[in-house]
Amino acid sequence: MLASGSPRRAELLRTAGVEFVVDPADIDEAVLAGEDAVAYVERLARAKGGAVAARHPDEVVLAADTTVAVDGEILGKPADAAEAVAMLTRLSGRTHQVHTAIAVASSGALRSRVVTTDVTFGALEVGEIEAYVAIGESFDKAGGYGIQSAGAMLVERIDGSPSNVIGLPVRETLELLGRRPG
Repeated sequence: MLASGSPRRAELLRTAGVEFVVDPADIDEAVLAGEDAVAYVERLARAKGGAVAARHPDEVVLAADTTVAVDGEILGKPADAAEAVAMLTRLSGRTHQVHTAIAVASSGALRSRVVTTDVTFGALEVGEIEAYVAIGESFDKAGGYGIQSAGAMLVERIDGSPSNVIGLPVRETLELLGRRPG
């Protein structure tokens, strides 16, 4: 059972040969006062996993949550084009972190793990940022970009799991599910 409606997570799991049914969790995703990015994504992934496991107690439930952080600040999904441009401008020429928490609920237990990947953007001109935002793929992605399509042109370097930046660290997810990668 996949406790996420993310088409990117679903595609990554399908590619890895994992069969699943989608049943997204509906939880409050507000950041708590003083909560850092790692604690935030882990709390959300565990809450999503727990909520869906309560509906399907005999199933293995996989939940995940991804966020982008720069200078310790969490960047969620931009609400509009202006916010997307502001986020991408802030990330331009800099390294930021993509944190994804994965949680697996099974047999009454809930295990979780957080994977962090450093992503460095090239120095971007305002016109490049505006053109990318105009494509429309910024709005359902933490940090306002995705590397699996046109957003790849923004990235200069990735240190860590590329699939984590897409939204699900596949190797670590398979390990948490008790499957061998590859």
